[in-house]
Amino acid sequence: MSRAALAFVLSSLVAGCGSKPAPQQPPPPPPDRPTEPVAKPEPAPPIEPIPAAKKETFAADTPKTTVAGNAFIAPAEWSMIVKGTATILEAPEGDSRIAFVDVKAKDADEALKLAWAAYKPDMKWPLQVSSQAPDKDGWTKITTYAYQTSPNEKRVVAANTRFANEMWTVTIIDMSEAVGGKRGGQLNLLLGQLLPKGFERESFAGKKANKLDKAKLDALATFVQNAQKALRVPGISIGVIQDGKVILATGYGVRELGKPGKVDADTKYIIASNTKALTTLMLAKLVDEKKLTWDTPATQLLPEFKLGDADTTSKVQVKHLICACTGLPRQDMEWIFEFGKLTPETALASLAKMQPTSKFGELFQYSNPMAAAAGYLGGHVAFPKLPLGKAYDEAMRTRVFEPLGMTATTFDFAKAQRGNYSRVYALDFDDKPALAAEAINRAIIPVRPAGGAWSNVRDVLKYVQMELDEGKLPATKAGEGKQYISKDALLARRAPQVAMGKDMTYGMGLMVSTRWNVTVVAHGGDIVGFHSDMLWLPEHGVGAVILVNGDSGASIRGPFRRKLLELLFDGKPEADADIAASAKRYFEERAAERKLLVRPADPAEVSKLAAKYASPELGDITVVKKGTTLTFDFGEWKSEMASKKNPDGTTSFVTISPSIEGIELVAGTGDPKTLILRDAQHEYVFTGK
Repeated sequence: MSRAALAFVLSSLVAGCGSKPAPQQPPPPPPDRPTEPVAKPEPAPPIEPIPAAKKETFAADTPKTTVAGNAFIAPAEWSMIVKGTATILEAPEGDSRIAFVDVKAKDADEALKLAWAAYKPDMKWPLQVSSQAPDKDGWTKITTYAYQTSPNEKRVVAANTRFANEMWTVTIIDMSEAVGGKRGGQLNLLLGQLLPKGFERESFAGKKANKLDKAKLDALATFVQNAQKALRVPGISIGVIQDGKVILATGYGVRELGKPGKVDADTKYIIASNTKALTTLMLAKLVDEKKLTWDTPATQLLPEFKLGDADTTSKVQVKHLICACTGLPRQDMEWIFEFGKLTPETALASLAKMQPTSKFGELFQYSNPMAAAAGYLGGHVAFPKLPLGKAYDEAMRTRVFEPLGMTATTFDFAKAQRGNYSRVYALDFDDKPALAAEAINRAIIPVRPAGGAWSNVRDVLKYVQMELDEGKLPATKAGEGKQYISKDALLARRAPQVAMGKDMTYGMGLMVSTRWNVTVVAHGGDIVGFHSDMLWLPEHGVGAVILVNGDSGASIRGPFRRKLLELLFDGKPEADADIAASAKRYFEERAAERKLLVRPADPAEVSKLAAKYASPELGDITVVKKGTTLTFDFGEWKSEMASKKNPDGTTSFVTISPSIEGIELVAGTGDPKTLILRDAQHEYVFTGK
């Protein structure tokens, strides 16, 4: 994800404007655009420590207010100081802050200027992109801002302005990428609960869900089609169930551009991380069979399991593998870059080199390799004589897919990509849908319990209906449906294991939200070009599924959930404005990224590259120059590269092929030649050969 995209993720939490955007791929500059020299600016000043005598440190999550009386929640272990009109929250690491600044101003831009003057008057970062957001939670005139930082700063800087009670409140995010990656749940708590003085958020408590009649289903269908058009997604399939019946199962658009085949409820997509809930369902069946418990030590069932050091390994129980609660940071680069050499066995072994960065149960940190280990452990318990991958596949077939009648669901790519299946798309340089790099999706195969299932709307609805029926299968002509799984084992997966904010928790492969005082159990899924969501309201007998075949479609999921709730509970009409704002922001950010890139890559910078690079963790990069085009061949996949001059004078090379855009490698200075790639909490160095 680009730095601007990450900044918008944080600022959109404050604006309340939908779900995380997909990484952006910028189009090329005009052919005659000159490469402009970039003066090396002075570095932004470091954060000055808060004087211990003046700061308040919180032992637990604590309700507080800004200077103007706007409510928020300060996370546990964070510190706070009030400096004039600025209320400044500091993360425990000491290098990251969120400032809420209350000011009187004529407009958003003036409010922003005054806020920076109050927080950091000598701020040096240039503004990269700004975007309007719809009114939300009592706030109006909402604007988000993202600033251009240099990769070597390892920092995200963003801001957000909004208006209420005749006063502007500006949020400034000044944060290291590592803290942003580690403390996402706390950031959601802090930013997502900022409310104007005297405001009470909308509540659906005590309301009975409306019957989703034809008019309401037509409204949902219109919303989805408008979102599809706004985000230029080739195909979307959706399904809704209510009171035990499928009331909507259809699709809009095509499986493959240029061909007549339409998407429908039977079209297969990769459902990505929605696979996790199916994996934990298999584990729950093993709990019912008395073959394991959620508290069984992992090494007791799978002796070769290791995580970090021996002490950490000894503490890991079955539930910890799939709860996003062990403090293991997201570490996907290894399996994305080197999947050609990866097997389930080596994927499991890779965990021995990974170490949690927070205590068990302390912070929400999402790990795909850990989720894969959960599936492979379950498969091994069920079929101990089979290799890990085959054992898992067989455990899923016999304990999940066949009993639930999920006849189209499979981990077999060859089988899935026959008949009614969707191709995968992203936007090209002209912002038009183009085939994405499908090969990279095969990276999920060695870690498939975390996200490798192909499925369709009809099959996922069968699973959702079973969840609503608390483990019972549909009734037959012979009578009431049988109990497929015990209620206790099933519902244990929804029990909170770690907080994701004030009103959202993560269980075991499932998220539970009570944002509007109505329980929504859900999970999303993201992989190259495919994005999906499944959700159900256990107290109201309603569930839904949405599957999309274009990267821009990731922005549909949050507003889709909101639209469904609006129709069920006569909620304030927000979803349509949310999706319009999300689409506008998506393309504005792409345009902003485009302005920073040089394509073809700057010949002077290309000439400095070695012919080949190698990383002990991520393998080789072969540098391919063909005419003016620069390509980095990573082995399993490749991408055309653009160059970018950073504010600090360094040069980055950025992937720009559809759907894998935004991966940034910074050229080192000196010998040997190096390229540096980072995710939030890790750094990988490729050394020139």
